[in-house]
Formats: sequence, C-alpha cells, structure tokens
Amino acid sequence: MARNQNTFEKMRREIEKRRKAEEKRARRQERKDNPVPVASDDPPSDDEQPQD
Repeated sequence: MARNQNTFEKMRREIEKRRKAEEKRARRQERKDNPVPVASDDPPSDDEQPQD
C-alpha cells in the first residue's frame, strides 16, 4: 500500500510542477506580446532626492 501512496504523491508533484511551468510560460509569453514601457524620462520624486 505504501508504494501506491508514494506513486500517487510522485504523480501529484509532477502534475503540480507541469502546471507551474505552464503558468510561467504563459506569463513570459504575455510579457513578450505586451511589453510594458519603462518610463525612465520621469523626473525623480521627492522621496528619491537626498535631504538637505
């Protein structure tokens, strides 16, 4: 019986691993399809300037 339980746990871990990899792949593809523009031309905020 222990072997069946271990086999089930291994299969469950593998399925979870595949699911996470697929989600990561989808996030990467989404970023590739819709890149977020980086706004580096903005002036620095007051919080970022050193105190005098």
